Order: sequence, then structure tokens, then C-alpha cells
Amino acid sequence: MNNFSYSPAALVASPWRHRQLIAALVKREVLARYRGSALGMLWSFFNPLFMLAVYTFVFSVVFKARWDGGESSKSEFALLLFAGMIVFNLFADCINRAPGVIIANTNFVKKVVFPLDILPWVTLLAALFHLSISLGVWLLFHLIFFGLPSLSLALFPLVIMPLALMILGLSWFLASLGVYLRDVGQIMGVLTTALLFLSPIFYPVAALPPAYQTWIHLNPLTPVIEQARQVLFYGGSLALYPWAIQFGLGLLIAWLGYLWFQKTRKGFADVL
Repeated sequence: MNNFSYSPAALVASPWRHRQLIAALVKREVLARYRGSALGMLWSFFNPLFMLAVYTFVFSVVFKARWDGGESSKSEFALLLFAGMIVFNLFADCINRAPGVIIANTNFVKKVVFPLDILPWVTLLAALFHLSISLGVWLLFHLIFFGLPSLSLALFPLVIMPLALMILGLSWFLASLGVYLRDVGQIMGVLTTALLFLSPIFYPVAALPPAYQTWIHLNPLTPVIEQARQVLFYGGSLALYPWAIQFGLGLLIAWLGYLWFQKTRKGFADVL
């Protein structure tokens, strides 16, 4: 029986060693999502554009929501809301697909030489591609309504980095758990839907009563969403100390998820 390495060094070495395979699988993943459609890859642009329009209409027109309770314009509300959605969609896309990523690639499980641990990397990188398209939509609207964004925009990849590490760890854990417990996919769909409204996406943290603000800060998406708005819209800098804590936690979660995956993958072939 194979013994799979789960050291932190292996976590880094595996995607680098199989980088060409990962690139090919990411390309296949992105193209497969729109294969057969008339507009093809253009849907990756129109989907976030459509959702931006819908959420803006519902919350700023129907419910007449305003950021911080002030007189913010609909365009400002839309950009602040969409900045939060960009972060959440990255998380939800990967987490919802993670429980089925091994099941969907059963043919790879039977191949002893295939590095199954790279599949969460493929899902994450494909999601980051769609994030970049959504960010392009956000920038386009910012240029139209507010002009050039602040140079702090360049800090956005750093804001996302701790979240990406956490997503990798959770994806490895859920991918393995999904093989043995098929209900995990359904559970995660419900949880991510709940998390959509329990994260400060449609409202700022300051709009909540003080008693609830403490609880919402326990949500791991809250600091990432707040920092994303700071660097994208408000021109703020990155809070280094909180970011360093998030990065350290992200590394720990990534390694624990990888350890779990490598320890449990020996039984995949028997179950599938």
C-alpha cells in the first residue's frame, strides 16, 4: 500500500512538480463550464454583470438599502456589494464543489501514478480565473462612475491569499470526506447559502447591533470582505498584523486539510 507524504514541504512541492498538468486541467475546467453554449467564455463576463444588476436592484431600489445608513448612491452601493460578492463567490465556488471533486474524477483514482492531491488546486485556480473576470467587471464600473481606482488595488491579491490557503485546506478535507459520506455536498450547499447572508456582503458590520458585531467577526470571511472593500474602494492600506494572523491560520488549515487528505486517500479506490 502506498504511503503518501503529508509534510508541509510536500504540500508545496506537489503543485510545483505537476504545474503543467495543473495548467492543462485548469484550462479544461474553465472551458468545460461553457462548452456548447453560444456565447462561450463571454458568459464568465455576463454572469457577474447580471448578478451585480440583480442584487443592486433588489437591495438599493426595492429595499432602499444604503451603506452605513447614509445617502450613498446606488452605484456606490453596487460596487461595495459586488466587492463582497467577489470574495464570497471564490469561497462558495470551491467549497460547494470540493465534496464531489474526487467522485467526479473516479477514473483518476484507479491510476496509482495520478496525483489526486492537485485536484483542489485545479478547482481553486479555475475559481481564481473567474474571480479575475469579476474583478474586471468591478473595475469597469468603477471607471465609469468614479474614475480610476486607488493604487491600493494592487494589494487585493494579498488580501485574497489567506482565504485561498484556507479554501485549499477545507477543499482537501471535504474532497476526502465526500468520498466516504455523500451527504457532505448537500450540507455544504445549505451552509454556504446561510453564510451568504451571515457575511457582511449586503450590509456593513457597523450596521449590526454591537452584540452581533462580535459574532460576525468570528466568520472567517468577514475580515477578508472588509479588507477587500478597503483596498478596492476606499483606498485603504492592508492591516498587516491581522493579515499576518489570517495568513498563519490559512497555512495551518491548508496543512491540516492536506494531512487529512493524504492519510485517507488510501481507501478511495475501495469505496469508489
